[in-house]
Amino acid sequence: MKVVNLKQAILQAWKERWSDYQWAINMKKFFPKGTTWDILNLAEALLEQAMIGPSPNPLLLSYLKYAISSQMVSYSTVLMAISKFDDFSRDLCVQSLLEIMDMFCDHLSCHGKAEECIGLCRALMSVLIWMLRCAAFYTEKLKELLEQGAAENQLSMCLDRLVKILGSTKNRALIHIAKLEDTSSWSAIEQSLAKLGDNVGQINNNQLRNQLEECINLVKSIPTMLSIHSEQLNKTGFPTIHAVVLLEGTMNLTGEPQPLVEQLMMVKRMQRIPSPLFILEIWKACFVGLIESPEGTEELKWTAFTFLKVSLNVRER
Repeated sequence: MKVVNLKQAILQAWKERWSDYQWAINMKKFFPKGTTWDILNLAEALLEQAMIGPSPNPLLLSYLKYAISSQMVSYSTVLMAISKFDDFSRDLCVQSLLEIMDMFCDHLSCHGKAEECIGLCRALMSVLIWMLRCAAFYTEKLKELLEQGAAENQLSMCLDRLVKILGSTKNRALIHIAKLEDTSSWSAIEQSLAKLGDNVGQINNNQLRNQLEECINLVKSIPTMLSIHSEQLNKTGFPTIHAVVLLEGTMNLTGEPQPLVEQLMMVKRMQRIPSPLFILEIWKACFVGLIESPEGTEELKWTAFTFLKVSLNVRER
């Protein structure tokens, strides 16, 4: 019943041509406080109504964009709603969905319970499947001579977004988590990859072909992310950094920070330690000292050393 009422409210807004902020105000009046728009599937309801015709309804899309910008709806519900659209022959609708993704896909985040975070991972995997299917559809269209120009344009837009999403290590890690949670969904990705691999030869445009191959390789790298990183971590150990930090924290807590910085930077240069691992090892050494220090004054000293002396100098590096 709630979904029906929600659709009625959306249709009323469209008929009366409410502006986006008017729509948001009235929606909050229609529905009681405490109602979450994700439970009501607001994003899906808006997209469903906006995509009824051959081209998207700009007014209803403006409502969705306002809901995203004002955080009325979560990123995960928007991604799930996008992934349910399957008529790739409607080019303008696909373009609009890709443009909606541009609003937030470079800063995906989730604030809430663990279930909501897992929901974002699953939504990202669902939209990855959708984009791979979309790319596969347009590579098939390249076989039709009359459709080649439009198909190349659509494929280019789709691949641009794929590269943008998959180029982020964080996003690939989120997809990897979703794969661990739901292994059956990964088979759909493998099927799309196989189809895309078969159609790579249909692409005459070198830039598009290279983009597609890059996307395929990035997706294929996702299942091995955990093993690669664990191997790297097992092979790396820098006890000198731990020794320098622990010695400073034990014997020279209140001394000038510059000598410590110079010693650590010298170790970094001599051992050719990558900057991310260098910072990681410093923090590990600090937290080891903090954990092992006895309660009382010593613990307070290590806390000050970690979060004041070391923290400020690490930030300056």
